[in-house]
Amino acid sequence: MVLKEIPTESLSRPLSRNEIVGLIFRLTIFGAVTYYTIKWMVDAIDPTRKQKMEAQKQAEKLMKQIGVKNVKLSEYEMSIAAHLVDPLSMQVTWSDVAGLDDVIAELKDTVILPIQKRHLFEGSRLLQPPKGVLLYGPPGCGKTLIAKATAKEAGCRFINLQPSTLTDKWYGESQKLAAAVFSLAVKLQPSIIFIDEIDSFLRNRSSSDHEATAMMKAQFMSLWDGLDTDYNCQVIVMGATNRPQDLDSAILRRMPTRFHINQPNVKQRELILDLILLNEKVDIHVNLNEIARETEGFSGSDLKELCRDAAMFCVRDYVNCSDTEESTEEEIRPIKQQDLRKAIGKMRRSKEATVPNGLMHLTVD
Repeated sequence: MVLKEIPTESLSRPLSRNEIVGLIFRLTIFGAVTYYTIKWMVDAIDPTRKQKMEAQKQAEKLMKQIGVKNVKLSEYEMSIAAHLVDPLSMQVTWSDVAGLDDVIAELKDTVILPIQKRHLFEGSRLLQPPKGVLLYGPPGCGKTLIAKATAKEAGCRFINLQPSTLTDKWYGESQKLAAAVFSLAVKLQPSIIFIDEIDSFLRNRSSSDHEATAMMKAQFMSLWDGLDTDYNCQVIVMGATNRPQDLDSAILRRMPTRFHINQPNVKQRELILDLILLNEKVDIHVNLNEIARETEGFSGSDLKELCRDAAMFCVRDYVNCSDTEESTEEEIRPIKQQDLRKAIGKMRRSKEATVPNGLMHLTVD
């Protein structure tokens, strides 16, 4: 196109300076138009373009809230930064975790203390926070709650990493996103990379794995190992799972600090019930020790649901009484012992219907 505009007689003689400049200018304009046209077409057919733009806006907003300034982030780091959680905005503290005093005490010593009192451990390579922490145990026992409380108490930036964040339709993009996770965590340290249900993301590798998935796992583990070369790096990868046997052996090696969050015993259940009902209207004759003994095999989330059902019974009685003309009730009555027992029966029937072979109780160490 551009060559056709040049007169035929000018091809038999050397081009003048003005003609060369004009030709270069036209070629530059043509190349720029072609580049931006192709870029627009690629963006138009990319189904994740809108999500990426929203993630960038969310990341910029979160960075301002956290107070991070003068830190330049790449496009991939911006995508990961959209999953940042400001520790100051977290409402979870150690006081919200009941019955796990031993686990909390060990977390304070091994994870939080080396971060908060960094100057005490600068000369030692051994007395550094672990690069990997695994929380494992039955579902509903407080693993995610402990991870959030740890980030809150340590003052760490919390990256809530989802496996879907690292998946992309374009070949090679997943590896770049995996690299961005660690580069962002290093820029924002001290930070915790939390992966809930880590077994679904970093499960045992096999020959049947997709090539892109296998490469992403290899990239993630390689970068994770790189944290060990910098002893001053305060980045912790924390994972939670109820199926530790499905984790790859290489992942378990990178998580030397492990905490078993088991089903609560009688004393722990009583402490959990007391914490859940702390700000609720409860009858003075309620015996939480009896309720704790009757809830063998219940997890912390089961106990919370149990208390919610008991409170709803009070609300239903108030609504039913309000519908009658003889009602003298002016407020919702307190939760009584029979409400909690009624909720236990309902919860047992629900658990028996969902557990195979009618086995309700989980094994307790």
